[in-house]
Amino acid sequence: MIINVEEIMSLPEFKTMNERTVQRKLNSLEVLIRKYTNNNFQNKNIRFKADSVGTILNGFSSFLRVGDTVQITESKVNDGLYVVKDIGIRSIVVDKPLFTVAHNLVTKVEYPIDVVEGIINLMKWEVSNRDKVGVKSETISRHSVTYFDLDANNQVMGYPVSVLGFLKPYKKVRF
Repeated sequence: MIINVEEIMSLPEFKTMNERTVQRKLNSLEVLIRKYTNNNFQNKNIRFKADSVGTILNGFSSFLRVGDTVQITESKVNDGLYVVKDIGIRSIVVDKPLFTVAHNLVTKVEYPIDVVEGIINLMKWEVSNRDKVGVKSETISRHSVTYFDLDANNQVMGYPVSVLGFLKPYKKVRF
């Protein structure tokens, strides 16, 4: 996970929101950022092979902590992102069930601090501006407000280009 849901819920903009809704939005933003940048943010120095049963990966790295995100690849059925929930002597428990397979390549995912801060800003934009998308101007009595226009030239994936500027250094070329 890019950022802990409790950390987001502690901000005043999110206090009234449902925690499951915030978690769902965070998960979708994580996938969106990984797809948009074509960057998996993997730390390939923290990688190991493990078999899986239930929610347990029978493998270990001393560089993983509870709450870390790992990406499973090369398993054919378990590929995806998982959060470390518990660490045993020679095993790791993740947040979602795994299919029983003999080979999973497990790699730690680490997001730079500016990407984390950018996610917070995207979440704030989501709360304060999402309902205004499509409204170009608004007039009430003698008070007039003009919003920025979200057309194909100044938006990416439903967000203003200016809000996604923090991702530019992390974009990788697609082949």
